[in-house]
Amino acid sequence: MLSGRMPELQRLNQYYDQKGSQIVVIYGQKHIGKTTLVKEFMEDKAGCYYLARSCSDKEQLFQWGRQLRSEGIKKEDFPDPESIFTAICEEGASKKVIVIDEFHNIVKSDDGFLDELIKFTKNHREKDDVMFVLCSFLNVWIENTLPEKLGKDACEISGYIKITDLAFTDLVHRFPDFRIEECVEAYSILGGIPGLWNQFDDKLTVQQNICRNILNPDSLLFEEGERIVAEQLRETAVYDTILAAIAAGKCKLNDIYLHTGFSRAKISVYIKSLTELELVEKVSSYDLVGKENAQKAVYRIVHPLVNFYFTYMYPNMSALNTLSVGEFYNKYIYPEFKRYVSVYFKKVCRQHLEKLNERGRLPIRFEKSGEWVGKEGNIDIIAQDKAGKTLICMCDWEKPMFTYEDYENVLDCAAKAQINADYIYLYTASRYDERLNLEAKVKTNLKLVMISDI
Repeated sequence: MLSGRMPELQRLNQYYDQKGSQIVVIYGQKHIGKTTLVKEFMEDKAGCYYLARSCSDKEQLFQWGRQLRSEGIKKEDFPDPESIFTAICEEGASKKVIVIDEFHNIVKSDDGFLDELIKFTKNHREKDDVMFVLCSFLNVWIENTLPEKLGKDACEISGYIKITDLAFTDLVHRFPDFRIEECVEAYSILGGIPGLWNQFDDKLTVQQNICRNILNPDSLLFEEGERIVAEQLRETAVYDTILAAIAAGKCKLNDIYLHTGFSRAKISVYIKSLTELELVEKVSSYDLVGKENAQKAVYRIVHPLVNFYFTYMYPNMSALNTLSVGEFYNKYIYPEFKRYVSVYFKKVCRQHLEKLNERGRLPIRFEKSGEWVGKEGNIDIIAQDKAGKTLICMCDWEKPMFTYEDYENVLDCAAKAQINADYIYLYTASRYDERLNLEAKVKTNLKLVMISDI
């Protein structure tokens, strides 16, 4: 079992232990670990796992019937859903778990399937003999379309469990032979998505992993960045154009408009879809007094592998097909890889700060946080408690040394944002100069955090 999923596993077991029959929906993006989770859940329970295909409703029933026969359950060639459920539940006396993975493939081709599943669950509510677990990677479809399809039967769903990214610390545990710096680099490409982690090997360097497992045309991840977009969206030419623009640094609406030539209204509609699919996020400055010094909202690609693909591979596709993977890496990735990773180092630092906050190991217990995107400099993290006490953080990945002058720039940014910083945390992947170390010994509100502390 992958680390980090115990809360979700406990929730599933809580539903299973309840009296009566249940329907639980598990959803989350591809590679996030839904199937691994349900397999772990089913390990000591009787039942059936079925992966729904993209096919007609008749073919679906044929495939399910064929699987049941291979498992020793006698069924006809084209069994109806009720007879499938009944046959599974009749095998032994214990409560059965019926997992239907990618269940949207059934619902989209058979409007009556959900009705039959809910009817069966109602009829078996008091018998306490079945728990349906429905899995899907279509987050927007689950959150918006499914409730509409269910209508008045929406209340029949016992619960929804959304599987989200694992934390950076889980990746560190997954790759014990990586140095902490390599873990941050791997996180900048694979994020907290455990299915992607399986494609990296910590016996190799991150550079070797990129060349062998992403840039190599025969690798599973070579086209995955594009596939993630194409599987969920139509008109990929428009979406790819917008994603390529954002990856190239055109992060404001007007910049995207000037770069693509699409109307602002069209861009807004398409970005809304990308945001709903959790591929892009809109970043606004933390709500402070000094708004006149803040930039307007900017857009960022959230999915790390999609970001890597559109940053390095998509704009240089001709070179990717003509150069060796080593040559491509040295020419297009190596020169600016530190800048790319720096964005994700800030995310790692934010997770560290949130963990300290949960454990009560900060000078304040903050309730809200954000960042400052200024016209003349940014503040990576701003956090405030109920009383308005403020903690700010700066996170440096690129420089060989965090200097006292860098610290003064942090204070200058805070002044322009009209932030009264009660506490200042500085994170670095390298080291601090002597003057800054001395300053931290004198000032109790200044904390220097090394990457090894994370």
